[in-house]
Amino acid sequence: MKPRRLFTLLCLTLAPLGAAPVHVWEKQELTFTASRTYSNPYTDVVVWVDLAGPGFEKRVYGFWDGGQTFRVRVLATAAGTWSWRSGANPPDPGLSNKAGSFTAIPWTAEQLRENPLRRGYLRPTPNHHALSLADGTPFFVLGDTWYAAGTNRFKWYDDDTPRPIGPTAGFKDYVRYRQAQGFNWVNIIAAFPNWMTDGQPWNVRRNDAGHTTVRSAWLEFGTGSAKNMDNEGGRPFLFPGKVPGYENMFPDVDRINPAYFHYIDRKIDYLNAHGFVPFIEVARRDSSMCWMKYYKWPDSYARFIEYVWSRYQANNTVLSPIHLDIISESVSPNDFLKAIGMVMSKYGPPPFGNLLSANANPSTLENWGDPSWVTLQQTGNMREHNNYWYLTEIFHMPDPKPGLDGEPYYSGYKDARSLGGGKGYQYGAPGGSDLDAQFVRSAMYGNFLSGGLAGHVYGAEGIWGADIEPTAPTKMWDAFQWQSAAQMQYLRTFAFSIGRRYQDLVPDANLVSPHENANLRAYEGWAYCARTPDKEIFLVYFEKDAPQAQIRGARLNSLYKADWFDPRTGSYSSAGILRSSVIGIVQLPAVPADSDWALRLTWLGPAPAGR
Repeated sequence: MKPRRLFTLLCLTLAPLGAAPVHVWEKQELTFTASRTYSNPYTDVVVWVDLAGPGFEKRVYGFWDGGQTFRVRVLATAAGTWSWRSGANPPDPGLSNKAGSFTAIPWTAEQLRENPLRRGYLRPTPNHHALSLADGTPFFVLGDTWYAAGTNRFKWYDDDTPRPIGPTAGFKDYVRYRQAQGFNWVNIIAAFPNWMTDGQPWNVRRNDAGHTTVRSAWLEFGTGSAKNMDNEGGRPFLFPGKVPGYENMFPDVDRINPAYFHYIDRKIDYLNAHGFVPFIEVARRDSSMCWMKYYKWPDSYARFIEYVWSRYQANNTVLSPIHLDIISESVSPNDFLKAIGMVMSKYGPPPFGNLLSANANPSTLENWGDPSWVTLQQTGNMREHNNYWYLTEIFHMPDPKPGLDGEPYYSGYKDARSLGGGKGYQYGAPGGSDLDAQFVRSAMYGNFLSGGLAGHVYGAEGIWGADIEPTAPTKMWDAFQWQSAAQMQYLRTFAFSIGRRYQDLVPDANLVSPHENANLRAYEGWAYCARTPDKEIFLVYFEKDAPQAQIRGARLNSLYKADWFDPRTGSYSSAGILRSSVIGIVQLPAVPADSDWALRLTWLGPAPAGR
């Protein structure tokens, strides 16, 4: 063996002297340099390592990262010695038959306290209804909707100097701000292929004749968007594209721009380092119709799914193949299923066990069926209280999976932007107002008690669209400071007030009587309930103007400690000791004040005889 080649192999195999120890659940990056030149390395080359360690033996795929560079990101799921050997198709001397090993050690107790994500990836609880980390520690999602987090609308500063939440705030400032409020999750869309500054309103595009049209024509012809969603590395794909007449507006989705993803990498790492799980969706559905019409489908889209997944599967993430919010403006779920199936058959699911989910309308169960590739169910985009039931449907599936509402009522979703000059959304309230926060709480508590035991994702006008334009009615930095977000943390307070037993709750709004009125599209007047199977604990939520009610299905002739919970402050106050009847009915007192309230009933034992 030539000395130079021996030196290269040693560099791949051995960690540098004095390097920090490799911990379990800590991303490691293997870098390879191709010996051959390829016309399009993104589509022409597949690289991988076969990774083996304690209880683990799988193939881990990598990705092209520009020039002659390919990377494979791996991690150890358990302490011990790990080894790997690389391969590529087509074989390449710089990519194939490299080998190495490393030793992983556990985190210390103090290190685990510093960052709970060091306990491992998210997993379903044993009953498959809630989430925990790999070591069994409960994980309750409190998320925020930062779809454009990978773009320059969430500014990146290399320094760690705090900046006030305002026009100069950066990505790190928003992370710190939400971390202080108890958040631990953010929704991100990796790429907006057809979103660029074109000087047009968001919902109006120009057709081939130069006339303005509504978004249906934009989807057909694939023109751009009024929002600039690039970052310091540019845009996710290269230009020109293949859409006739729009070569400089819809990119060539078969030619990736790795530089764009370099700037997302550091944000994903920063989120993980601060205890946040990013939920990463590969693309928004509005690029799919052009993608399917002008490129080879499902192959081209499947390749991009695998690119994003292989890039971020060694981060503590939840991954998604598509942001499917409006089905009528997208290829069908079955068309996406062809691409997802191709990824699963060719590459397999993410090797380290990242959960798979998707933004849905109205739910992943309705969109994809069961069983399917989905391992974390979601609801979204159908927002009012009549739609919380979709989580109850998910809960009662024969093969249940954890569920959460990933896109409920948006704070400030009042007279939202609409197509064709319509009236917008008519059921919301002005952002930052008390009424708006009340509607957000309806979504939080109503969805949780309807079966969303995995947690809840918050959203707000101004934030989901990363609005910074001078003409934007709400700037994102103002929306970040609305009271509705600050109250999110109290949902976890409410759930954890009964310890791990929140994971045992079974949703049943019918346990509250009465629990609804005829107003289906609203956030007031209804009530929700979940109960442990042994009937020892009831958690109840009353929207504003819900009538005084009774609880059914309690233990017969028993005493229950009743405590009101104020979802505005996260505080409890006593509602006394209540007695169930001989048929298990508990008459409830009126709520303490004219607003929404939650209630906890805890069984104390049989009622004394003769009382």
